[in-house]
Amino acid sequence: MKKNIIFVVNPISGDLDKTSLIEAVQEFATTNNFDLEVYETTGKSDQKEIQSLYNQYQPERIIVAGGDGTIKMVAEAMEEFDVIIGILPAGSANGLSVDLNLPTTIEENLKTAFLSRYIEMDMICINGKKSIHLSDIGLNADLVKNYEESNLRGFWGYALQAYNTLVDSNDPFVATISTGKDTVVHTARMIVIANSQKYGTGVTINPNGSMNDGKFELVILKSLDLLLLGKIITGNMPIDSDDIVIISTDKATIKTDYPVNFQIDGEYCGAQTSLEIYILHKQMKIAIP
Repeated sequence: MKKNIIFVVNPISGDLDKTSLIEAVQEFATTNNFDLEVYETTGKSDQKEIQSLYNQYQPERIIVAGGDGTIKMVAEAMEEFDVIIGILPAGSANGLSVDLNLPTTIEENLKTAFLSRYIEMDMICINGKKSIHLSDIGLNADLVKNYEESNLRGFWGYALQAYNTLVDSNDPFVATISTGKDTVVHTARMIVIANSQKYGTGVTINPNGSMNDGKFELVILKSLDLLLLGKIITGNMPIDSDDIVIISTDKATIKTDYPVNFQIDGEYCGAQTSLEIYILHKQMKIAIP
């Protein structure tokens, strides 16, 4: 009996044409005796459409081609279902695939997505929204906002906005952090809420993070100048520094003394003064090499 697979593709993610990718997936499915149903996202009621496709085909796996945003949308749609999600990195933000050490060639990725084993991965819930990867409040969220509003894309667009964001940055904010066990107060430039280790750029921000340990880390950057930013970007995250505090927990509340820009998985979510955060343990099954 043939096994059903649903293939969800975001046609516009990462500004790449997906025609050849879709053809490669169809060919792989045929060769390996899978029945493939292709769904292209539209940005309108995608979750409902994917749920009804799931009910219709009862697939063994859902393969997703897109960035972190598309993966998260599919994970949320499949929250109540027991299905393995395979990833073909094809977005502008591919932080999750960097963290999972997914292969770089399409052939290897197809094998992983269709045939490989899986892990049960945690997600984080922040103010009712899901995060699969890295969210933060402060300077990087300012950067994401500036980048979304600017015209220059890619690495140089990002670098330019990083520089502008540092130069124009607001005063540090005062954050009161409660974990249920204790409460601490830190003056910070940025707090990362991390389920994993690396940003999509490959930069490691949370060296000891694990995606299925039932905990997340709060990485508090008390000061952030060009020197520290340079160290982090070049992969020399100084975790023994006085400027960096890391708290590992399964729930936390963060309150700030004024509204601070906030982003989830690369998507700007407005300025916030309060974040309610808790872990969703083993929330989704993800195929890994």
